[in-house]
Amino acid sequence: MHSPHDPYVRVRGAREHNLKGVDVDVPRDVVAVFTGVSGSGKSSLAFGTVYAEAQRRYFESVAPYARRLIQQVGAPEVGEITGLPPAVSLQQRRAAPTSRSSVGTVTNLSNSLRMLFSRAGDYPPGAARLDSDAFSPNTAAGACPECHGLGRVHRTTEELLVPDPSLSIRDGAIAAWPGAWQGKNLRDVLDALGYDVDRPWRELPAGQREWILFTDEQPVVTVHPVRDAGRIQRPYQGTYMSAHRYVMKTFSDSKSATLRAKAERFLTSAPCPVCGGGRLRPEALAVTVGGRGIAELAALPLTELAGLLPTHDETARVLTADLTSRITPVVELGLGYLSLDRAAPTLSAGELQRLRLATQLRSGLFGVVYVLDEPSAGLHPADTEALLTVLDRLKAAGNSVFVVEHHLGVMRGADWIVDVGPRAGEHGGRVLYSGPVAGLAEVAESATAPYLFDGSPAPVREVREPRGTLTVDPVTRHNLHEVSAGFPLGVLTAVTGVSGSGKSTLIGAITEESPGVERLVSVDQKPIGRTPRSNLATYTGLFDVVRKVFAATDAARERGYGVGRFSFNVAGGRCETCQGEGFVSVELLFLPSTYAPCPDCGGARYNPPTLEVTYRGRNIAEVLDLTVEEAAEFFADTPAVARSLAALLDVGLGYLRLGQPATELSGGEAQRIKLASELQRGRRGHTLYLLDEPTTGLHPADVEVLMRQLHGLVDAGHTVIVVEHDMAVVAGADWVIDLGPGGGDAGGRIVAEGPPAEVARARDSATAPYLAAVLDGGTRR
Repeated sequence: MHSPHDPYVRVRGAREHNLKGVDVDVPRDVVAVFTGVSGSGKSSLAFGTVYAEAQRRYFESVAPYARRLIQQVGAPEVGEITGLPPAVSLQQRRAAPTSRSSVGTVTNLSNSLRMLFSRAGDYPPGAARLDSDAFSPNTAAGACPECHGLGRVHRTTEELLVPDPSLSIRDGAIAAWPGAWQGKNLRDVLDALGYDVDRPWRELPAGQREWILFTDEQPVVTVHPVRDAGRIQRPYQGTYMSAHRYVMKTFSDSKSATLRAKAERFLTSAPCPVCGGGRLRPEALAVTVGGRGIAELAALPLTELAGLLPTHDETARVLTADLTSRITPVVELGLGYLSLDRAAPTLSAGELQRLRLATQLRSGLFGVVYVLDEPSAGLHPADTEALLTVLDRLKAAGNSVFVVEHHLGVMRGADWIVDVGPRAGEHGGRVLYSGPVAGLAEVAESATAPYLFDGSPAPVREVREPRGTLTVDPVTRHNLHEVSAGFPLGVLTAVTGVSGSGKSTLIGAITEESPGVERLVSVDQKPIGRTPRSNLATYTGLFDVVRKVFAATDAARERGYGVGRFSFNVAGGRCETCQGEGFVSVELLFLPSTYAPCPDCGGARYNPPTLEVTYRGRNIAEVLDLTVEEAAEFFADTPAVARSLAALLDVGLGYLRLGQPATELSGGEAQRIKLASELQRGRRGHTLYLLDEPTTGLHPADVEVLMRQLHGLVDAGHTVIVVEHDMAVVAGADWVIDLGPGGGDAGGRIVAEGPPAEVARARDSATAPYLAAVLDGGTRR
C-alpha cells in the first residue's frame, strides 16, 4: 500500500485500446511528456487511462442526479492507479467554433468587460443602468434588432443573382438557384405559374423580374413534368421560392460549408446601418468607458486595451484589476495582437489552444494534474518558448503537467519523459522508457531517441526548378493589406511565420478559379466523422468495394443478398438490437448510462444470417476487424481494394483497423486518411495540393513517411503548398514564403522568400534563426 503522500502517480495493468497491461510510475509536480509515434498508445495512457480515472473518481463524489447531467468518459481498462490528484484536461477541440464565438467569449474576457461597462461606465444623462447582458451581442437584451448582433447585413442584387441577362430561365439565367432536380423544380413551378422561361431574362418585364427574384410569397402549384422517354413522371405539388429567399436561407441555415460558400457569392456584406457594425442596441452603444464605447474597446489589440482601462473609483479599480489579470497570460503567450471581437473561426488551431491555456493559467488552481493534448500544435518555434514558460508556471503553482507531445523542443524542456511504442497499433502499446529526458538516449528500441539526440545537419536536397508561377492577386483580409504572392508551380513550397502572421489567410486566397490551377485539393485537419458509424473503410470508399465482393459470393447470390445487406447502417443485414452500432446503452438506476457489447451480436454489428456469408473463410465483421496491413494481404488480388489499402500503407496507417470508428482517430490520423483517399484516385493532369500544417500531431518518424509522399507527388508533376512550423519540413522544401515579422498588426507582410538556405539568412525573419539551426545541424527541430 502506497502512502497518501506518495510523490508518484503509479499506473498498474493499463489495457486501454492497444496498451498491453502497462505499468508505469510518473512523478508529481513535474512537466512530464508522453511521446511515441502516432497510434503508439500515448494518448490512451495519458487521456484514456490517467485522466479518465481521475474524472471517474471525481464523479463518484458527485450526487447521482447531477452525475447524469455531465458528459463523462467510461471507466478505463486498468488494474489500479495510486497517487492520482484531481485532473484538468485541455484537449484539442477540433470542432469549428461558431461565428458568434470570439476571442472574448473563449477567454471569458468579454464577461469582465461587459461588467465594467454595466457597473462603472459613463451613462448619458437620465439613462437607466443596464445589466451586463445588455452589452452582449449574443443575447436578446443586447443584440441590435436589425443585424441580430452580427454587425453586418447581407444584401443581394439582380446583377449578382443574374450575371448573364441574355440567358433565359431555362438556360440558367438565375445563377443563384440550386442545381440538379431542385433547380429544375423551381423552373417548372415558374412555368406552371405562367412565366415565360424561354425568353431572354432582359426581355422580361421589370415587375416580373422583381417578383421572380425577390418575392417572399411561396405559392404552391401543380406541376406537370415534361415526360422523358421510358420514365413515368406524375404531376406533383411544387412550392416556389424566390432566388433571394433561397440564397438567404442557405447562407443562414445550411450546415454545408460548400453550400454556404456558394450562397455567399451572391451576397454583398456591409456594416449594419442601424448599429454601424457595433452589434448592440443604441442604449448600450451610448455607454462609454474612458470616452470609448464597448465596440471600440473590443476592436483594440489586447496590449493596447490593457493600457486604457479606468481606475477612477473603487468599482472601476476592482473590475479593471480583474480584466488586466485575465489579459496578462494571453499577452504572455504571444497573443497580445488579438482583439476581443476577433471571430473564433478566423483563429488558427494554435491560437485557440493557447487562449484556452491562458484561461487555465488565470484559474489559479493548484494540486491538480493538467493533461494537455499537444499544446505546441500550430506553434512557430519562437512561440514554443513562451509555451514552455507557461508550463513551468503551472508546475511552479504546485501542479503536475502531463503533456502528450511530438515537439522536440517541448520534450527537451520537460523534467520527465514517457516513451510509448515501439511502433503503432498492435506493434506498440508498451512503455519503453519512463525517466529523466537524458536517459532516453540509451533506449535502442525508441523511435523518438534518434530525433531527440541527433545533431547532424539536415540532408542537402537539390532544389527543383519551377515550371511556372501561380500569382495570387493582392489580398486584403484580416491583417494582410494588398499582399501579392507568387507560388512556383511543380515544386514544394512551405509558407512559414509566427502564429497570426497571416499564413492561412494567404493560402486561402488560392481557389479553383486562380489562373494556373487545373485541379485544387485541400487537405484540412477536420475529423472524418463525428459518430462511431463513420470509419476508415466508409470514408475511403473501401467499404463499398468490400460489400460488392461479399454480394458477389455464391452464398450471397443464392440467398438474394445485395450490396445493402452488408451495410451496418441500414435495416436488413445489421443487428436490429443495437441497430448496427455493436454496443448498447445500459441504463443503471441512480448511475449514468454505460455501454456494453450488444448481447445479440456480441459487437459484430450484423445479424446471424448475414454473418453466415463468408469470403475466403471470413465474414464481413471479421474483415472489418482486420488491420490495413492484414487486409492488404487478404485482398491482394482485388485491385480496387488493394489500391486503397496501398495508399493507406504509404502514409503509415497500416496499424489501423478497417472498422475503427472515426471518433477513436487522432487529428494526424484523420488528415492522413484524407490524403490517402486522395492518393488512391487515378490522377489526371496537374493538381495543386494545399495542406495547412500537415505535420500537426505527427511524431518526427511519421513526418518523414508523410514527406516522402508529398515529395512523390511533386516528382509526379504536381504542386504542393504547405503551411508549416516544423523546420525539418521547411528545410526540405524547394521554396519558402515567410510572413511576419510578428502576428496581427505586427505581421501580414512577406518578410522573405526564396530557397530555404536563402530565407535562413533573412534579417527581419522570426523563422530564419530556427531554419538556419536545422540546416546547420544545431538541432533537428
